[in-house]
Amino acid sequence: MTVTAGAGVRTQPGPAVDPADLAAVHDWWRAANYLSAGQIYLLDNPLLREPLRPEHIKPRLLGHWGTTPGLTFLWAHLNRVIAARDLDALFVTGPGHGGPAVVATAWLEGTYADRFPDVSRDERGMRRLFRQFSFPGGVPSHAAPETPGSIHEGGELGYSLAHAYGAAMDNPGLLVACVVGDGEAETGALAASWHANKFLDPATDGAVLPILHLNGYKIANPTVLARIPESELRSLLEGYGHEPFFVDAGAGEDPMRAHERMAAALDEVCDRIAAIRSGTEGPRPRWPMVVLRSPKGWTGPGVVDGLAVEGSWRAHQVPLANVRENPEHLALLEEWLRSYGPGSCSTRRAGRGGRWTRRCRRPGGA
Repeated sequence: MTVTAGAGVRTQPGPAVDPADLAAVHDWWRAANYLSAGQIYLLDNPLLREPLRPEHIKPRLLGHWGTTPGLTFLWAHLNRVIAARDLDALFVTGPGHGGPAVVATAWLEGTYADRFPDVSRDERGMRRLFRQFSFPGGVPSHAAPETPGSIHEGGELGYSLAHAYGAAMDNPGLLVACVVGDGEAETGALAASWHANKFLDPATDGAVLPILHLNGYKIANPTVLARIPESELRSLLEGYGHEPFFVDAGAGEDPMRAHERMAAALDEVCDRIAAIRSGTEGPRPRWPMVVLRSPKGWTGPGVVDGLAVEGSWRAHQVPLANVRENPEHLALLEEWLRSYGPGSCSTRRAGRGGRWTRRCRRPGGA
């Protein structure tokens, strides 16, 4: 198994990741995706202990699903390398409109409940988590001050790399992983920020790991960087001073293959960053970065009313909009939510620093 790196070179990764670790990453990702979708839709019945009914659905649906599964995927994999390598790391979410993802992951890890004890880590707290999202008197649909760790309103696209480099400077030892959405990448602020890598000193500053997330669409149109040939995109990123590692996750593919590729890429990237920090790369290192290509609305509804949703712009916000009024949409929503296996996970304290982890049975579905 290989990942693509450098100027067309096939780079063999290091030792294979323990399959048990990848299974845990997958289960964690599956739980985070369920929590994310639940925030958009559910007013009650948070673990689907009974058949889904219209009164369980919020009267007004608002949120952004399309970018969310990519964000939860990256968060899960970064957690693995943080724990495995004892890293001091910061996660900067460029597509901050993917608020369901950052709230779900914070709650899943325990951070949210630590800051807001009334949103406890049990079924009652999950119900509160779902009800308050994008709801009067609750929290916004974008990342906002009510989300632990948020430093700006999630609709302000374009500032993620500038914030990431600002956090890394004069913070030796810190790794700042910065997700850049492909729609966000078209803003002037973000386009200029690619050049900030010229100002990092490996001896006195931390490292920034840009992760360009190509899911193909912004709110209603294709994105430029997802449409140009990979060779052209590689040349562009190399021109910015990066060594890009490409990871593809295809629609309908077994997600475990995508987990394997991402784990291999992140291990290779972390080794490259360690080599740069050791001072053996010369005065102007070529910092690594990751390009993740995944479907818009990954693991969500594939087709609704005869129209493609997953992998299209229709997944950007709410992929099933008429759930209360349309029995077919309600049935599709229930099928989608149950594919993640709600109720199959138990929570325990484990690992370095008492991190929250998930232990899940593995039902069918993603």
